Amino acid sequence: MLNTFLFKHIDNSGLIVFRIIFGFLCFAESVGAIFTGWITYTLVEPKFTFTFLGFEWLQPLPGNWMYVYYAIMGVFGLLIMVGYKYRMSAFLFFIMWCSVYFMQKSSYNNHYYLLVLLSGIMVILPAHKYASIDAKQNPKIKSISMPAWCNWIFVIQLFILYTYASKAKLYPDWLDLSVPTKLMQSKANYPIVGEFLQNGFMPYLVGYGGILFDGLIIPLLLFKPTRKYAFFASIFFHLFNSFIFQVGVFPYLSLAFCLFFFNPEIIKNIFLKRKEYYAKAEIIVPNYKTILVVLGSIYFSIQIALPVRHHFIEDDVLWTEEGHRLSWRMMLRSKSGYTNFKVVNKKTKAVTPINLSTYLTKKQIRSVNYKPDFMWQFARYLKKEYKEKGVDIQVFVSAKVSVNGKPHKQLIDEKVDLANIEWNYFTHNDWILPSK
Repeated sequence: MLNTFLFKHIDNSGLIVFRIIFGFLCFAESVGAIFTGWITYTLVEPKFTFTFLGFEWLQPLPGNWMYVYYAIMGVFGLLIMVGYKYRMSAFLFFIMWCSVYFMQKSSYNNHYYLLVLLSGIMVILPAHKYASIDAKQNPKIKSISMPAWCNWIFVIQLFILYTYASKAKLYPDWLDLSVPTKLMQSKANYPIVGEFLQNGFMPYLVGYGGILFDGLIIPLLLFKPTRKYAFFASIFFHLFNSFIFQVGVFPYLSLAFCLFFFNPEIIKNIFLKRKEYYAKAEIIVPNYKTILVVLGSIYFSIQIALPVRHHFIEDDVLWTEEGHRLSWRMMLRSKSGYTNFKVVNKKTKAVTPINLSTYLTKKQIRSVNYKPDFMWQFARYLKKEYKEKGVDIQVFVSAKVSVNGKPHKQLIDEKVDLANIEWNYFTHNDWILPSK
C-alpha cells in the first residue's frame, strides 16, 4: 500500500510546468524587491535588522551589496526556470533565500516562509528531467515520469497550510467580522474599487469566505466532480488577494499548485503538447525508500507541530506574539501601540529617554511598538551600543498595545530590565503582562 502511494510512477507534466512557473516567480520576487524599493527600506536603510531570534549574527551586506545579492538570486530563479544546473541553482537559491528570510522579520510574510519550504523541496525533486537545458545536454536523465510522492509532497504541504489558515480564523474578533471590517476600511482609498470594498457584504465575503475557502479548497480540488469549480474559485480568491492585499507572488504560486490536482494528461495537452504521456503506472521502489519515509515523516511532523505550539504557551498568541510566526496565521489581527524606552546608567543611575527614530526606521518602530521580541532585541542592541562606549546600562520599557481596536493596555512589566534577561524560546516570557 505504501509502495503504491509513494512509488507508483505517474506522468511528470505537472512538476515540469510547475518548475518553469516557480523559477519565474523566484526571479520576479527577487527582481521585484529591487525595483519596488523593498530592499532599500528593509535591508539597506536600517542600521541593523531585527533577525529571527538566534540569528543576530546574520545581518545584511554593507552598502549596496544587497541589491547585487538579490540580482544573483534572480539569476538562480531563471536557471531554475530553464532547468540549467538545476540542482545547484535550486540549492543556492534556497540557501540565499533562507539567509535573507532569517536576517529580518520587520517585513514578515507567510509567503516568504512558504518560499523557504518550497525552494528546499524543489532541490530534491526531479523537476529538470524534461523541458530543461540539463535534459537536452544530458539525454540520459530525460524522463516523462516521476514517483507519486513528488506530487503528494505538495498536496500534503498545502493541506497543512490551508487547514491551519482556516483554523486560525476561528476566534471571536474574526467571527464577529470586526477584523475583516477593519481590513476593508483600510482599503477605502484604493482607486476605482475603494468605495465598492466598503459595501456591507464585503466583511462577510472576506471573513466567512476566507474560512470556507481555506478549509475546503484542498478536499474540493482532490475530489474530481468539484475540481473545476474549486479551480475557478481559486482564481477569483487569489487574484482578489493579489490586487487588494498585495501579497507578492503568493497568489500566483497558489494557482500554480493546482497543477498537482488535475490529470497530468490535461496538463500535458495544454502546456507540453510534444511530450509523450506516461501511463504505465509502474511501481519502482528505490533504494532511498527508508530515508525518504523517515525524513518525510519528520518534516511533516514538524509542519503539523509548529502551528499548534502557541497552545502550549501561556496566554493569547494575539497578545504575546509567542508562537505567531511559522504558523500560517495570515492577516488575522490589527495591532497598534506606543512604546517608551529608557536607559539607566548602572553606575550613576542617570536616566536617558530613547528616541526610537535615532536608531530605527519607521517600519521597524511600528513593530517595536507592539511586538515583545522586537522590544527585547532592541534593548539588547542598546546594551551593546552603550557597552562599546564603556557604559553598563539597564533598559526599561513602557508599552501600551491595542489588539483589534480594543483599548490600549500595558504589555510589558516596566520594572523588568529587558537588556539583562534571557529570552525563553519555548515557554512564556513572564515579563509580558497578562492579556486579561
